Amino acid sequence: MPIVKQQTLQVTEEEKRQWPRDFDGLTIALESGDTTARRWAARDLAEFPGASTILAARLKSEPSPNVRDAILSALTRLGDRQAVAGLVECLRSEDAALRNEAIESMKALPEEVAPIMDELLSDADPDVRIFAVNILESLRHPRVEAWLVAVIERDAHVNVCATALDLLSELGSEISRHALERLPLRFPDEPYITFVTNLALKRLNEN
Repeated sequence: MPIVKQQTLQVTEEEKRQWPRDFDGLTIALESGDTTARRWAARDLAEFPGASTILAARLKSEPSPNVRDAILSALTRLGDRQAVAGLVECLRSEDAALRNEAIESMKALPEEVAPIMDELLSDADPDVRIFAVNILESLRHPRVEAWLVAVIERDAHVNVCATALDLLSELGSEISRHALERLPLRFPDEPYITFVTNLALKRLNEN
């Protein structure tokens, strides 16, 4: 009896995109057990206004880094209120990688993030406030310095103020001077605050 070799079919990525490419089909594909199918679904859902809620929900449970990247890219491209809200929820995740990915995505959405920045900087969770300051690091928005000044003037948590101070020591202008001079008085027992504040003021005096 002749031996029949079993043929191995090579499935291409295009072949794995055989789900219907409408919104409902892509939503189903986003929950597929196949990583490539989920990745293509996330990419294609970026073409559908209103997909942000579904993408954000999947992001919180998605185990594949490649699929997460695709979801984050889609959310950034959509850039609507639901997309931003989904990214904000990731700031509360226990997954440090997911938090960092959300921060990087939010940095790319200055106009969309700006309306909620005051809310983020006033969040009850100091970690969320720190993450909000981290977003300001690369957020191309004219209010960045004003937000940072407000943090060091009002926030009661030393770590939040220290994070904002680190940024102001690099990008602060004369606008920040008064708040910088007062900051060590708010935290007199924190040598790091005094040290970085002195560096920031020295830089201002030299410019």
